[in-house]
Amino acid sequence: MESIIRNMQEKDRADVLCMMRDFYASPAVFTNGSDEIFERDIEQCIGKNPYIEGYVFEREEIQGYAMLAKSYSTEFGRPCIWIEDIYIKEQYRGLGIGRKFLRFIESKYPDAIFRLEVEEENEHAVSLYKSAGFDFLPYLEMKK
Repeated sequence: MESIIRNMQEKDRADVLCMMRDFYASPAVFTNGSDEIFERDIEQCIGKNPYIEGYVFEREEIQGYAMLAKSYSTEFGRPCIWIEDIYIKEQYRGLGIGRKFLRFIESKYPDAIFRLEVEEENEHAVSLYKSAGFDFLPYLEMKK
């Protein structure tokens, strides 16, 4: 039986919250976040916010989750899909779930540019993204 990708639902809230805690406490993410932020993110994913989508990967149990933020890129002149979070539980890594999800969103948004952030030290993720056609951009991102 193959993993399925489906929209995040209310029944997934507790599982996704636990995974977000793990993800944001790991070296794969620069900031630690907080339960308040995680709860708000989950709420927006399962609600009607047109700018964010949440997904879970599942086969008998939830194996991971992803969150996408949608915008428009004037730099590239087309819709932009930010892969904000993609997390797969450790015991399910290396099974092709991440690659399947990337193909899924590429087919859902064929005219979009896809962007994501990755820590250089996260070699497995960098390798996956490179093999899926992602390149590094030559500039720094800033925030306020």
